[in-house]
This record gives sequence, structure tokens and C-alpha cells, in this order.
Amino acid sequence: MARTTDGDGAPVPQRLLAAATRLFAERGYDRTSVQEIVEAAGVTKGALYHYFGSKEDLLHEVYARVLRVQQQRLDAYADADEPVERRLRGAAADVVVTTIENLDDADIFFRSMHHLSPEKHKQVRAERRRYHERFRALVEEGQQAGVFSSATPADLVVDYHFGSIHHLSTWYRPDGPLTKQQVADHLADLLLRALRP
Repeated sequence: MARTTDGDGAPVPQRLLAAATRLFAERGYDRTSVQEIVEAAGVTKGALYHYFGSKEDLLHEVYARVLRVQQQRLDAYADADEPVERRLRGAAADVVVTTIENLDDADIFFRSMHHLSPEKHKQVRAERRRYHERFRALVEEGQQAGVFSSATPADLVVDYHFGSIHHLSTWYRPDGPLTKQQVADHLADLLLRALRP
């Protein structure tokens, strides 16, 4: 049985994910070997295969862990007992912040998702669709209530917002002029302004 933690007490799955994320970001998914990942994590191949089964499973988990956090946070915003414009703005800013906090993960995934098997690719698309549908439901709720303009279809509004998020890794720098929260606030405000009746 593989150990749950390494000598320093860090969980082995976390060490493997951290090593894989760093190596995938530096070298690319296809140019990183399983041996390099386990050496960087300080574990055996047996430990990797115990927790993940394959390098592809690691790639999937790099993205899935971020999406799980984002989905939980979106659900909390969507279910809150607040006006829809406040819930949407909170969710719109939060997805920017969590994406910036995990820029390597998101960038790796979008550059490497074509390496996933058709089954895993389908699974990821379903997970992303669930997130986008929940976000779109907030837009539609506000449109139906007359709080938001319905001049632009909700799908297009959501695609516009997420299009800007998917490009964050091409320009955002932690040492740049804007903090992650400032970027999040600007993009969320742009979204709300676009939805004004």
C-alpha cells in the first residue's frame, strides 16, 4: 500500500499534483515523463499509479480540482439569499480570482486538453457545461425579473465573460499594475454594465 504522506507529512497526491503542475507548465504535458514527475515529487511510480493511474489522470486532476472549487463557490453565490445582481457580480468576480490563483493549472489544461482520451474529454466538457449553465441561470434569472437587459442572449453574455477569463494567462502578471481582485472587480463591473436595462 502506498504511503499517504511523504517524510515531511505532505500528502502524496498533493506532492504529485504540485510536481506535475510545475513540470507541465515548464516543459509541456507531452514533454514530461512519469519518471520526472515522481522524482520531482520524491515518490515512487507505484505511488503515482496508486493515486492517479496514469499521467493523463494527473492532467485531468490539475484542471478538475480548480473546477471543483469554482463550482462550489458558484453554487454558494447562486444559492445565497441576496438580489440577483449581487449574486452574479460576486460569482463573476470570484471566477476571475480563482482562475488567477490557479493560472498555471488553467493554462496547462487549455494547452493540453487535446491529450485527454475521448472519455475524459467528454467528462471535462460535462463538468464545464454544468458550471456554465449554473452561471447562465443567474443571468437568465435577472433577465426574466427585468433586472438585466435581455437584448443580448444569456449564452452570449456568458461566453463573453468567460472568453476574457480564458485569456488571463496571456497577459496577467502578479507583479503588474492590477491586483487579482482589481482585475476581478473590473471584469465583473463590465459584465454588469453590459447587462444594464
